[in-house]
Amino acid sequence: MIISKKIRDIAKDAELEMRGVFADIDRIAEENTERVLDAFREAEISESHFTPSTGYGYGDRGRDAIDAVAARIFRAETGFMRSSVISGTHALTVALFGLLRPGDTLLSVTGKPYDTLEEVIGSENDEAGNGSLHDFGVRYEEIPMTESGIDVAAVKARIARSSGEIKVVFIQRSKGYLTRPTLTVKEIRETAYEVRKAASERGVGAPFVVVDNCYGEFTETEEPCFDPDIPGESGVDLTVGSLIKNPGGGMADTGGYLIGAPRAVELAGYRLCCPGVGLDAGASLGQNRNILKGLFYAPHTVAQAMKTAHLAAYVFSALGFHVDPGPLDRRSDIIQTVRLGTPEGLVGFCRGIQSASPIDSHVSPEPWDMPGYSDRVVMAAGAFVNGSSIELSADGPMREPYTAFLQGGLTYESGKLGILRAAQCVTENGGAL
Repeated sequence: MIISKKIRDIAKDAELEMRGVFADIDRIAEENTERVLDAFREAEISESHFTPSTGYGYGDRGRDAIDAVAARIFRAETGFMRSSVISGTHALTVALFGLLRPGDTLLSVTGKPYDTLEEVIGSENDEAGNGSLHDFGVRYEEIPMTESGIDVAAVKARIARSSGEIKVVFIQRSKGYLTRPTLTVKEIRETAYEVRKAASERGVGAPFVVVDNCYGEFTETEEPCFDPDIPGESGVDLTVGSLIKNPGGGMADTGGYLIGAPRAVELAGYRLCCPGVGLDAGASLGQNRNILKGLFYAPHTVAQAMKTAHLAAYVFSALGFHVDPGPLDRRSDIIQTVRLGTPEGLVGFCRGIQSASPIDSHVSPEPWDMPGYSDRVVMAAGAFVNGSSIELSADGPMREPYTAFLQGGLTYESGKLGILRAAQCVTENGGAL
């Protein structure tokens, strides 16, 4: 690969300076791996669980075992992890339509959600009648975040004015296409606690607390759910994510999960399938092996992606670009942003990532009108699984300040080469500041 000596030397300096950071990431991966192995052992996972089912899928032992393993790993009471959930947005749609009814209010306490949820939520300006929450009479409100995180005081004040209409409090853990900080598990749980406390003081039923956990799984040693073994703990009612991101470990071909409290999971299961059937059906179609293998790999794979993100922050910071988080900052998701400042810089960054990918390295990314997004998007995704964000990928909307959102890296070595090629392409195009 064509990578200048200057850029390679920056990478060497980065690895020396971040030895302690990398060691901490390895520690987290080891602890999470132990939790995964405990869950596999408790469920007595065997080759018989790989047997595929068809049709209705009644009696699929592997499917049911995966549900139990996933709940155990996420330290929740129950949940499901299914290949029939095609994306994070789909998983969130299942959750929201499962929990909300006409006349209810959905309250986002992390400001504007990720772009792909806009059409799911809907608005007064919609004319198409595509079946959004708004079309079904669900109201939507949002509370912007402060520089330090969730505005808990504003959240409590809104619930104090509630007459019980707020049925879901929505928390997006990761930043999406925004520049706000990613939330830690501690911050999410503290918010859930305050929501329930405020509802109790008001004398109304506590809303379901739902978290979009995408990109955050296995980056810490805890997850946002309740842990029934810890008395008095406050976690979220439903945590939601995609298997072509962190928990799929780069092995799952498709899928998503919804895990948490029994009633929330039950309602989501009815929406996934239909009332009266819920989670008792659903053919696995041969996906059980890859889902289980992905869960096994996930803590290690996430660690590789975390190291790749730290390296990217160091390299591009050294080249004069604004990065977030910083090279030595502690992280709660795998996303790294690099502010390129120009359309050419953003496109060059993505082309560099693509050129070092194992799949479609010969392809040159171009901005396009991607479904679900309000701006044109440029995306590098040379992945074995289409759209897999845990594999090295980069994308960004074609709007100022032309920020690249980098995530993934199945191996640190391949992720490193992708970062160095991106740096090479950006500097070749005169993008260095």
